[in-house]
Amino acid sequence: MTNTDTADVPATVSQTEALAAAGSELVRITVNTREAAAAVPNIVAQLRDRGIDTPIIGDFHYNGHILLREYPACARALDKYRINPGNVGMGRQHDDNFRAIIDVANDHGKAVRIGVNWGSLDQSLVTRLMDENAKAATPKEANDVVMDAMVISAIESAAMARSYGMGADRIILSAKVSGVQDLIDVYRRLGTQSDYALHLGLTEAGMGRRGIVSSTAALGTRVAAAGIFPTNAGGVSCANRIHRSTKCSPAIFGSAASSQT
Repeated sequence: MTNTDTADVPATVSQTEALAAAGSELVRITVNTREAAAAVPNIVAQLRDRGIDTPIIGDFHYNGHILLREYPACARALDKYRINPGNVGMGRQHDDNFRAIIDVANDHGKAVRIGVNWGSLDQSLVTRLMDENAKAATPKEANDVVMDAMVISAIESAAMARSYGMGADRIILSAKVSGVQDLIDVYRRLGTQSDYALHLGLTEAGMGRRGIVSSTAALGTRVAAAGIFPTNAGGVSCANRIHRSTKCSPAIFGSAASSQT
């Protein structure tokens, strides 16, 4: 993912070009303001003019339903949308806003990654599960309930997208946590409870050696699981240097793949 202000077209194009040259097969950019949304078509056009065909994913939080409808050229230019079901609104507003994004994706034939994050879960879901857990004969630890909420949020959001006409082949799920064992457990459950493509990533993995070690432990274990590796994509932030971040991901996945042979 880029760390530029997306409204700064030259900086975002330059960093995306550097990521692609270093080996990134996908590049995600934040689309958080009207200025950023307006800049997206120009960014993509400049990249394509330079012969860079790397898919560009738009990362939306809170206002994606507004920006995608107000800036249709942005919606068309992006290859995929990333949305977090935990921050698209509450109650009926949540459902309406979520549907608005899915409708735009359907209109333009775009894929959507439903990215659940442990730090921004739907609080109404968490509260309900916590209440149910408190009444259980053998209550779970609070962290286990949060992990339950992540899996439920991802799968229920995917079912909602399907009900709005989105094909299963255009839905990607992710459930990012900062603990290695938590990530392994959550993705094992997603892998057994759904057939959607999974995006692997350890959030807040850290920088430098710590990030590489944590990501290797989490992602290497998961992708090495039988039947999972061929259908998964992953993003790893191992360091603050572009070449290190992009070089360690193929190494992790290559090692996991070789362990199956």
